[in-house]
Amino acid sequence: MKKLIVSAFTLTLISFASVQAQTAEKDAAQQTETTTSTTKKNAKEDKVAVKPEDLPEGIKKTIKSDDFAGWTVKKAFLVTDQKNTQYYELQVAKGSESARVKLDKDGNNVG
Repeated sequence: MKKLIVSAFTLTLISFASVQAQTAEKDAAQQTETTTSTTKKNAKEDKVAVKPEDLPEGIKKTIKSDDFAGWTVKKAFLVTDQKNTQYYELQVAKGSESARVKLDKDGNNVG
């Protein structure tokens, strides 16, 4: 009887340890997947900071238009995506509002 109780207890401990090991493996796999997808995303797009005063004339004209009245450029980036297409990503603000705008070098909205 004593051997039966000890065996049952041992099986319970082994089962518990097995479940814990599987959970740890899943957590490690998810962490690796998250890191890999973040690295892939960063590899797809190349962002280079650009001073707002150095933006192309087409973008400056668009920003000065009535569509952007009251908005100011806080940050600007030249983005090259995985297809080697380039566009400018602007972080603009108007009072407490903020937005992100994607324009090509001629000032046309691309996204």
